Amino acid sequence: MVKELHRAMAQNQHIQIIYLGSQGQTTMRTLRPLEIVDGRLKAYCLTRKAPRVFVIDRILAVEPVVIRHAM
Repeated sequence: MVKELHRAMAQNQHIQIIYLGSQGQTTMRTLRPLEIVDGRLKAYCLTRKAPRVFVIDRILAVEPVVIRHAM
């Protein structure tokens, strides 16, 4: 998981995550990851349009966001 997050940050790539919240709810978020500090991911959440902090252990899935341009 951390490896994918580091790769996304190095490549300046947006990611989509499935996150388990503190109340047990799952959400899907699109993020621009910024840094990892003390087991937490600091990111700009494109879904909420605000900076957010995510506990890495609560991230259930990560995948890169692929933007396709029309020709």
